[in-house]
This record gives sequence, C-alpha cells and structure tokens, in this order.
Amino acid sequence: MPLALGYSPCPNDCFIFFALAHEKIDPKLSWKIHLADVEALNRWARTSTLDVTKISYHAFAFYTRDYVMLPCGGALGRGVGPLIVTREPLENLSGKRVAIPGGLTTANLLLRLSQPADIETVELRYDAIMPSVARGEVDAGLIIHESRFTYPSFGLYKHLDLGTWWEHETGHPLPLGGIMAKKSLGERTLTDINRAIRHSLDYAYQHSSEVFPYLKEHAQEMASDVIQQHVDLYVNSYTRDLGEIGRASVWELLTRGVRRGLVPEPREELFFSPPGEGLGA
Repeated sequence: MPLALGYSPCPNDCFIFFALAHEKIDPKLSWKIHLADVEALNRWARTSTLDVTKISYHAFAFYTRDYVMLPCGGALGRGVGPLIVTREPLENLSGKRVAIPGGLTTANLLLRLSQPADIETVELRYDAIMPSVARGEVDAGLIIHESRFTYPSFGLYKHLDLGTWWEHETGHPLPLGGIMAKKSLGERTLTDINRAIRHSLDYAYQHSSEVFPYLKEHAQEMASDVIQQHVDLYVNSYTRDLGEIGRASVWELLTRGVRRGLVPEPREELFFSPPGEGLGA
C-alpha cells in the first residue's frame, strides 16, 4: 500500500521531493502525494491521515506521541527566519493586530516568544498577509517563505527578523520545520523512508534543470530568481542531516515554548536515528 506523504508547494519542498514523487529513485517504496500549505499539513496531522509529512516544529510538539522526526528533509539554518513587516515604522507591537500564517507555524511560536503578550493575531493564508498589511487591514504581518524576498515590492518595512533575534538570543541556527513519520511504521520502514528522501535530495542537486519546471509549476507567480533564492536559502547541509546541532536547536525551541506554556512538554524521543548512522553535524 502506498505511503501517504504530505509536503508544501514551496520551492524547497518541491526540490527535495521531486525525484521521490516522480519515481526517479529506488521504487522500493510507493507514495501517494498530498500537496498543501504547511499550516494545512500542521492541522491534518491531528487526524494521523499522513504517514510522512512536512511539519512546523511548533506543531510537531503536539504530535510526538505518534510521530518521530526524520534526520533528512527539514528546513533549518541561519538567515532563514520569518520577518515581521509593517506598513510604516513602529516602535513596538504592543496592542497591535498582527496577521500570522497559522497558529501552529514555527513563525507564530517565535512571534509569541519575542513580542509583547498583548498583541492580537489574525490568521491569514501566508500569501495574503503582505497585501493585508499594505492595505492597512492589520498593523503588522508575520511573513514566511519567499515573502522575505518580496516584501519591499509591497512598500513594507522590516520591523524584526525573527531568525536574527533567535540566533542572537540562543546562538543556535533556527529550526523551522522537518519531516515527521509515524512511529508505527517501524524501524526498517523509517530507515527506508529517510534513505529515499536523501536519495531524492541528491537527485535534485544532480538534475536541477529537470527539477526546476516542477518548482516553477507550484510556485505560480514567483519569479525564477526568487525560486532559486528560496532553494539556496532553505535547502542546505541541515536538510541532508539534522545532526547534533539541529537536534539541539529543536530542543531549545521547544524548551522555550514549554516554559512559556505555549507547547506541551515532549514525553517521547523526538528524533529517529537510522541504525548504523552517526548524528553528524
């Protein structure tokens, strides 16, 4: 039976999973692909519908009983943070209305960790946030994905780079999201899944010209140079292997969330380590 796999239409996810979705690699596993915005994937995980799925680390904290995080396929790094943007410069966001791309996004967790407790949040689809800020419907917007490259075209100001804030506060790279899989699949299948994702990533690097039309198809109106910037930023060495540094970063994020009462305390082992593989960097 095919494994149900969910990932977003963002360029980094499409880059990683192109070869897997198009059966360009070892056909040992078969897949049923579900493409959806990351916040939709965050919420679908409540139903355990997907065997393997992209997930925000904020959301992952709520699903650790049934799912484990794989070493390969995630988004973590430096200079990758969500941005808070405004229509005009503001001294602070106390009492302001802030559009967010979803309550379970890591971006929202970072917002809550870094900003006054009295902000009011309004959930919008991620690509509707900048237009809403530009029209004055909200005081500020929390933007993710390619929006960090395009917000100046909306006449918006950068209020805060949450990645820079995180790195200054903790010294860690920023963990945004990863690929989690059902624990019930068992060690052998989880090992095969992680290997397949890694092979798919390797294929994309080796056949980038073949992969790019798939990215362009799902990026819709995004310019080619922005697509490439997106991939270059969010697909990096941590994508291939989360490693000890990545694991420590995730623990730091979730620990801070627990202290603030924003996420539950993890009760299970969070990470899957394929047999015979070290943790890496």
